[in-house]
Amino acid sequence: MVLERHTIGSNVRVSPLGFGGAAIGNLYTQVSEDDALGALEAAFEQGIRYFDTAPFYGHGLSEERMGRVFAGRPRDRFVVSTKVGRLVSREPSRRDTRARGDVFAVEGSCAVFDYSREGVQRSFEASLKRLGVTRIDILFLHDIGRLTHGERHAEVLRLALEEALPAMAQLRATGAVGALGIGVNEQEVCLEVMPRFDLDCIMLAGRYTLLEQRNSAELMADAQARGVPVLVAGAYNSGLLGPARAPGATYNYTPVDAVTLERARNLYAQCALEGVDVGAAALQFPLAHPSVAGVVAGQRTREEVLSSVARMKAPIPGRLWERLKRTGLLSADALVPGAV
Repeated sequence: MVLERHTIGSNVRVSPLGFGGAAIGNLYTQVSEDDALGALEAAFEQGIRYFDTAPFYGHGLSEERMGRVFAGRPRDRFVVSTKVGRLVSREPSRRDTRARGDVFAVEGSCAVFDYSREGVQRSFEASLKRLGVTRIDILFLHDIGRLTHGERHAEVLRLALEEALPAMAQLRATGAVGALGIGVNEQEVCLEVMPRFDLDCIMLAGRYTLLEQRNSAELMADAQARGVPVLVAGAYNSGLLGPARAPGATYNYTPVDAVTLERARNLYAQCALEGVDVGAAALQFPLAHPSVAGVVAGQRTREEVLSSVARMKAPIPGRLWERLKRTGLLSADALVPGAV
């Protein structure tokens, strides 16, 4: 397939395959320094030029590791996105407090939500130091929405619209940030924010994937109508579709439920009948949508980077998409890559 770079905002260009930094922040399990830096080096060698991270990922560890590999490389040779909305804390009174959804194998620290104007500035400045850069290409407001905050959703949304996003827009106006958006795991909050604030892009994790499209259909249509690019993260649904031969054990960053696991097994079975690697279909499927600017995949070793690059280039016969629609594993109106 042709892999063209897409422009976000006025001049940020992202590669179709992005390097997702959660994995090298010790997502689920510890990753050695050698493996993490080897994965980043391999990404550069393979032509990946878009790197996404966040303070939450390993409580700063992912950003620090990226910073070590970015050092000495020309700044115009890579695009980096990070996020605001949490502050890393190593205070004794807080560091043993792990928030719900914190699935990083790190000790002695925690990530504390802060969507205030001051919190955004502090988070941004800390990220610059960890990454060793003077500007951020894309800055996302991280994990707003009812899925994360429950009863506090209205309060968080107010802070996002009145303090966090305006602070990010000010950083964009000064040139410290190239583009801004929100990075979330649910479509509902995107639909709430888009009519009320001018976003350059959205990062949506785990909702517009080979496994599921129902919980993103309205957002994808609205984003297309508004001309807002979408970066698809979690294309493997947080590990479920990553392995080559059978589904993984996690979905939405928790142990997979029986119904979702059965759907994933059916996907593997149908892909096997066409001789297609599920991971290749998972990475390539979202790129057929005109609003999708790129797919971000977590990669923790050199071997995983090489696998992702190979999957992006693997030929996929058109009859696979027809089979998946016929069996109800893809929406009947889903946009799919052209037949090979």
